Amino acid sequence: MNPQCNNQGDTTISGLERVVNVFAGRSVDRLPVGEDFWGETLAKWRMEGNLGQDESPTEHFELDLDRAGLVTWYVNPADGWTVVEEDDETVTITDPNGATIRTCKGHAGGSAHISCRVYDRETWESFAKPHLSKLDPTRIPFEAYRKARMASMAANRHFSNDGFGPFEMMHRLLGHENLLMSMALEPEWVRDMADTYCEFNIRHWDELFRREGLPQATWIAEDLGYKFKPFMSNAMFEEIFLPGYARMFEWLHGRGLKVILHSCGFVEPFLSLLFEAGLDCLEGMEVKAGMDLPTLFRTFGDRVVWYGNIDIRTLESNDLSLVAAEVKAKVGAAVCAGARYMVHSDHSISPKVEYSTYRAFLERVRRPLGTIRSQVPG
Repeated sequence: MNPQCNNQGDTTISGLERVVNVFAGRSVDRLPVGEDFWGETLAKWRMEGNLGQDESPTEHFELDLDRAGLVTWYVNPADGWTVVEEDDETVTITDPNGATIRTCKGHAGGSAHISCRVYDRETWESFAKPHLSKLDPTRIPFEAYRKARMASMAANRHFSNDGFGPFEMMHRLLGHENLLMSMALEPEWVRDMADTYCEFNIRHWDELFRREGLPQATWIAEDLGYKFKPFMSNAMFEEIFLPGYARMFEWLHGRGLKVILHSCGFVEPFLSLLFEAGLDCLEGMEVKAGMDLPTLFRTFGDRVVWYGNIDIRTLESNDLSLVAAEVKAKVGAAVCAGARYMVHSDHSISPKVEYSTYRAFLERVRRPLGTIRSQVPG
C-alpha cells in the first residue's frame, strides 16, 4: 500500500503537515484542499451573508494552502492605466506594458489585445528590457506577503509566494498572436525575452525572501495551452522556454522550496520536460481542454504532485449528485492509485457555484482516505 493511503493514527495534523506529507509521499489523514475564487464569487457570497465582508475565504473554509506576493511584472508600473474607450459591456485601456486591451465588465476573464507598444526586438530592447533587467523593490508587495505569510504560520497552513511564468508575462506584453509568430520567425529574440523574465523573477524573489522570509513553495501561473493542444511544439518549448524554467526551478530548490506550476489548457506533451527540469507539482489540469487525471496517473505515476482537475462545470451545475460522481471519479482514482494528490478545481470558483454547493463539495473531499478508497471499485 502506498503510504499516503494509510490513514491510521493521528487524524488531527495541520494543513501544513498535510501538504508537506503529500509532497514527501507520507501518510495523511485526508487530502489537502486549496482553492481560488473569482472576486465576483466572493462579492456574491458576502452579499448573501455567507462570508464576512473582510473575511478571507482561505480562513473561512479552513483551506490547507494559501499564497500571496505577486511581483508587479508590468514593464513600467509608473505609467499606470489609461481608459481609452468604454461602453456598457467593455472597457478599453492602455496598461503599463504599453498594450491597449479590451476587457469585459462585470466578470473576470480574458482580454483582447488591440495594439502593443512592444512588437519587435527593437521596441523590446529600447522600451521593455531596461525596466525588467534591474531590481525594483517598489514592485514587491512586501506588506501583503508578510501579512499572508504570518497568517499562514499562525494557522499552520502551507504558504507559497505568487508568481507569473515567462510565457504569461510575454503574451500580456505582445499579445498571443504576435508572440507565437515571433517564436517561429525570431526564436533567438523570444528566448532573450524568456530568459529576461525568468531572471526578473529570481531577482525580485531574492529580495522578497531576504526581507520577509521564505515560503514553503513558489506558485508560478503559466497558461501554456488551449483545447487539446499546447500553444507551441515540444521543440519550441524546449529551445525557448525550458532553460529559463530550469534556472528558476534550480534557484528555488536551492532555497528548499517546492515549485507549483499552474497551467490552463492542454499541457500533457510538456510534462516530461517539466519534470526533468525539476517541477514538483502541476496545478489546474483543465478538464474541458483534455487533461484527464486518471490518464495522467497511468502515464506519469508519482513523478509529481497532482493538484486539481475537479471539473468546474460540474460544480457550476450545483447538482450534488454530479458533484459526488466527480469526486468519486477524480479523488477516488487518486486515492486508489496511491497518487500524490491535492484537491482544487480545474480553474477557479465562479459566481455560478452556490455557496452551499461548495460547502457540500468540501465535506465530501475531506472524508478520510480509507472511506474514499472503499467507495471506488478496484
